[in-house]
Amino acid sequence: MDLSQHNYQIAIEWTGNRGTGTDTYRGYGRDHIIRADGLPDIAGTADPTFHGDKDRWNPEQLMLAALSQCHMLSYLHVAVTHGVVVTGYQDQASGTLRLNRDNSGEFTQVVLRPQVSLADDSQRELADSLHQQANRVCFIARSVNFPVLHEPVTA
Repeated sequence: MDLSQHNYQIAIEWTGNRGTGTDTYRGYGRDHIIRADGLPDIAGTADPTFHGDKDRWNPEQLMLAALSQCHMLSYLHVAVTHGVVVTGYQDQASGTLRLNRDNSGEFTQVVLRPQVSLADDSQRELADSLHQQANRVCFIARSVNFPVLHEPVTA
């Protein structure tokens, strides 16, 4: 078994056809369902700026969530390998999306604000430094073409 390669599958189903398809820009819904075997469905849409439903997840939020999750899981891994006992972890992440004149868009940066609680306060400096290593091993941060910054708060 080759552990160096992993494959993932999801399914997307557009549910926003209001009866006339995409006959006009404002005439169709952006709603969709994201599915993966064995997992609950995710109700997706576009950002409300792009005529989406504010009560559903949009791709921009999911990108930000994926970066935050990946960093947290990478950080916890790095912490345990360095003997740092983390007792709590929260993040208040934000991202900036720039819209271009050609109607494309792109993230220009993401800022993660992890709040880490430690069992041993004397490890605070080491714990703070581990965010850089976690960023280097986080496969999602390594896969994006914009900076993923960190403003950690260790309690």
